[in-house]
Amino acid sequence: MRQAMVAGNWKMNGSSASVSELIEGINAGVGETSAEIVVCPPFVYLSAIAAATADSAVKLGAQNMCDQDGGAFTGEISGPMLKDIGCEYVIIGHSERRAMYGETDEITAIKYGAVLKNGLKPIFCIGETLEERESGVTEDVIGRQIDAILESDGVASLANAVLAYEPVWAIGTGKTASPEQAQDVHAFIRGKIAALDAGIADGLRILYGGSMNPGNAADLIAQADIDGGLIGGASLKADDFLAICKAAG
Repeated sequence: MRQAMVAGNWKMNGSSASVSELIEGINAGVGETSAEIVVCPPFVYLSAIAAATADSAVKLGAQNMCDQDGGAFTGEISGPMLKDIGCEYVIIGHSERRAMYGETDEITAIKYGAVLKNGLKPIFCIGETLEERESGVTEDVIGRQIDAILESDGVASLANAVLAYEPVWAIGTGKTASPEQAQDVHAFIRGKIAALDAGIADGLRILYGGSMNPGNAADLIAQADIDGGLIGGASLKADDFLAICKAAG
């Protein structure tokens, strides 16, 4: 049985005061869910959140990572640095990184491998734009994105990873894929992995990452192949985030 996961991507939001208040609220409710809870603050607040969750079940993740372990890479953060301060997870391939910062399938695959090499766990994001969905190429796009990491690191690497399906057209727009639409894509993803290794596919957690909120979380997570959520806006309010966590288990 796969343990549900709810990961909060705080993106570029927060202040010392607001993140302290947010994590205090999350810590207070973490015992009311059986789901694995991960928070991914901006880099500058990682150490503070690591300290605040030291005695909590909440786990720490980063929003991005350089593929290099160190050196003359101004403005970048390495895997050893993230591990040093207590990170366990790293988001890789988020649609905003792909669209705004030109991260190609090749770049995301290299970063995915670097995360694994450093003993961290990738939350690897995949998903299609509205134009791609309306053109009927959703499965082609997602298949290509997954193939990039399969070709670089093999299907066995997914034993130490999480996938997150994030329809780009449903991020921050207020639109959400219906539970049936989301399930169809999650089933495609699991089926693609199962064709290579049924055991890996059965254990693989696939999160939904398209505007999940307290009102729709239960219906989405009830689907057979949806194992939780990668949460954006709703993760910035402790009550909303915890409501999603409780819906997950």
